[in-house]
Parts: sequence; structure tokens; C-alpha cells
Amino acid sequence: MIDFWIAAGLLLLAALAFLLLPLLRGRRAQAEEDRTALNVALYQERLGELAAQRAAGVLSDEQHEAGRVEASRELLQDTEGAERRSGSTLGKAIPIIMALLVPLAGFGLYLHWGASDKVELARQFGEQPRSMEEVTARLEQAVQAQPGSAEGWYFLGRAYMAQERPADAARAFEKVVQLAGREPELLGQWAQALYFANQQTWTPQMQALTDEALQADPTDATSLGLLGIAAFEDERYEDAVAFWERLVATLPESDPSRAAIQTGIDRALAMSKDNAQRTTPAADAVEEAEAPTAVELDVTVTLAPELTARVLASDTVFVFARAASGPPMPLAVKRLSVRDLPATVTLSDADAMMPALKLSNFDRVVVSARVSRSGDATKGEWLGTSQAVAPATADEPLQVTIDKVDGD
Repeated sequence: MIDFWIAAGLLLLAALAFLLLPLLRGRRAQAEEDRTALNVALYQERLGELAAQRAAGVLSDEQHEAGRVEASRELLQDTEGAERRSGSTLGKAIPIIMALLVPLAGFGLYLHWGASDKVELARQFGEQPRSMEEVTARLEQAVQAQPGSAEGWYFLGRAYMAQERPADAARAFEKVVQLAGREPELLGQWAQALYFANQQTWTPQMQALTDEALQADPTDATSLGLLGIAAFEDERYEDAVAFWERLVATLPESDPSRAAIQTGIDRALAMSKDNAQRTTPAADAVEEAEAPTAVELDVTVTLAPELTARVLASDTVFVFARAASGPPMPLAVKRLSVRDLPATVTLSDADAMMPALKLSNFDRVVVSARVSRSGDATKGEWLGTSQAVAPATADEPLQVTIDKVDGD
């Protein structure tokens, strides 16, 4: 900030110089006027002396006239170039008053319309932060200076989560959603902050946020991971495994978080097995009578020959089943690459995104395969769709050929 004030001070000095210049010129003009008055007085004194000498008979008329002409010539030489300047109509007080008012007015206008806070903020962000607390403080200043910045609120929410301040993070993510819209990732981040702020107690609001996020993007990692954590904490280990397996399936092979998620899956499976061993035979019989029979649906996915030159081997392929008559959310999803095609995958209840939405809960489903270069399961470049089938009665693999533009 000091560099700004130095520059402002230099500009102020320049402005004062223009205002005070008339005063300096006035003083110089006054000095010239004083010198001219002295020359005139000396001239008159010389004329008096010449007249006295002529009266005394010392000088003749011709000598007196010659002396007077010489005195006049000297007076003209002394006053040459010293033109009499008329006084300023502004007077001497006006420039002094303006010299005081201009900087005061400029300072007041700058405080009202200026951006000193943003100048200081830009200077701070140019320096390397020394701690996470300093990063958070800078982000807080940024959203105060620019409350309409969705990016600022988003990074502030992430900083709050890193500092284990979930309540503050929840408020920040809520602000982001208001500014940037109900994007799946933002809804998942908001629900996650609310969950930890509420002492890991699940609420209808969190369920609504994750449902909305997954309906828009079935592969939203934050929502899937959060639902798995909530299910595990509630001892719903099978649901936790289902969510985390869906999460692992959407992550790239090189993602470092896959190992940690797989560890959670293994632990949930072990806990589920322990619970199953403690279940009485009577309870098992009741559960088997109430639960629908699990189904599996084999799907063979191929790529139309005319599309071979129009796709990349690294493009992602999502294979998913939806209810023929029911909610639009996928019932089961598998992830492949174009290089894997043709391929046969098995969709089952284990691939369900939500415990209440499984293949076994619907009589007829439609299976689709989508090629997405961006890795977005909700939109892509090419698509193939099957007819409605009954998953429980399918004996042969269902054939799905990717052969049309996605969106047609």
C-alpha cells in the first residue's frame, strides 16, 4: 500500500505546483514593479539636479537638454523588458484555498469511490502465504471486497473444510450455490459440510441435496463418497459398499484415492459379514422373504464400424440401465474405455447408485452405452440404446451397439 501513497503524493505535489505557480509569478512581478518605481524616482531626482545646475548657471540650455535626454535614455534601458503586469483577478487567497481544497476533495472522493481495499488485497495475494490461517484470512477479505464472486466463496469453503470448520464451510457453499447455480459438485460439497457440521448425523436436507446431485450427475464423487460414509456410520454396510464401489468405478485407474476407498469397502464387507454371522436363522428367513430376488443382466457393447475413426481409444464408455417406466436416475452403471470394446459387462444390484433403486425393483429396463470424451456420464458424443427388457428373464447377453449421435 505504501507504493500507492508515494505515487499519490507525487501527483499531489504536481497539482500543488500548478496551483501555486501564479503566486510565485505574482511575487516576481511585484519585484519588477518595485525596481521600476526605484528607477523612476532616480530619474526624477536626476532631472531636479539638472534643473538646479541650469538655474545656477553651471549648465547651459543645450547641456541641460542633453543631460535630460541622457537620463531618459538610461531610464528606458533600466526598465526595458520589465513590462508592468496587471494583477490576477483571482487574487492571492484563491490559489491558497484551492491548494488546500483540491487534495482534501481528492482524498474524500477516493475514499468514496476508490478501491484501496482491492489494491491492498491484490498486493497480499502477490505474496506467498505462510499458513493456512493466512490463506483463509485473505479469502475472507476477497469475498468481502467482491461478494458476488462464486470462485472466491468456493475456495473459502474448501479452506474452511481444511481447517475443520464445517459450519462456516456450509454457509460458504450455500452462497456458492446461490451465485453459480445448483451444480452437482457444489450440492455435494454443501451436503458434505452440513454432515460434518451436524456431528455426522444424516438429515433430510442432506439426502435431498445428494439425490439432486446424483440425478444430475450419477458419477458425482463427493455425493457418492458422502453417502457411503453416512451409510457406514449408520451400520448399513451393504449400502456403504454399494456407494463406494460405484465411486471407485467412476475414478480413473491412476487416481490415488482408489486405494483408500477400496480399504473402506473391504472394512465394510468385513463388518457386514460379522453382522450376517450374528443374524438368527429366523431373521434370515424373514429378510429373504421380504427382499426381492437379486438379478444380473449381461450386456455386450459394441461400436459401429463407421464410428471407429471418429472416437479415441481413451474415450470413456458408460454402460447404464434405467427403468423403462420410473425415475430417470440410472439403476446400475459400469465404466469402460473405447479401447475395451467390444466388451461384455454385468449389471446387477451391486452396481446400484441408491439402495431403493435396484434392477430387481423394476420389471423392465432400458440399457444404454454412451461415449463421453469429457468423462461426463450425463452427456457425450455417441450413444447406443436397447429395447426395454425384463432383467430377471434375460438368458442371453443383451446386445447394445453405439451407432448414433448423443442427443438425437
